[in-house]
Amino acid sequence: MADSVPSDAVNSVRATLVRAGRTDRPKVTVPDKETDRFPEFDVVRVGTGDSTYFARVDLAIDDTMEIRGLYDNARLAKEGEGENYLPAWADDNGLDFERTVHLDIVDEGFFYGLRAPGERVVYRVPDRPDDGLSDIAEGIEEGSQ
Repeated sequence: MADSVPSDAVNSVRATLVRAGRTDRPKVTVPDKETDRFPEFDVVRVGTGDSTYFARVDLAIDDTMEIRGLYDNARLAKEGEGENYLPAWADDNGLDFERTVHLDIVDEGFFYGLRAPGERVVYRVPDRPDDGLSDIAEGIEEGSQ
């Protein structure tokens, strides 16, 4: 069963909403002093208060961690395919590029929260998947490539 965790009960990292290259697409960057709190090249769950998405955490060229999108499932997040909900989240919260956002560390390595500055959110944290089932799913995914 999912637990409810308020954003003011967890540690938070100040991140920045920036432009992805020369595009109008946003990405979230984490300062290099905080990168050890995020699993490099891994997919994590990210809650926005009312929804939970999947995001791939990547290492950027400047040694910061970045999240380029929020997706419906882990496969889409890994491949960067399907609808990316990060632009809509930024628009819904009235956030422009170069604005601070908060990444809440709800369950390190598994579940993070994304919220606008000054906003309080209650996250519904899903249960971690069974390791055995995760290994089977990864094996099947690798075999189909």
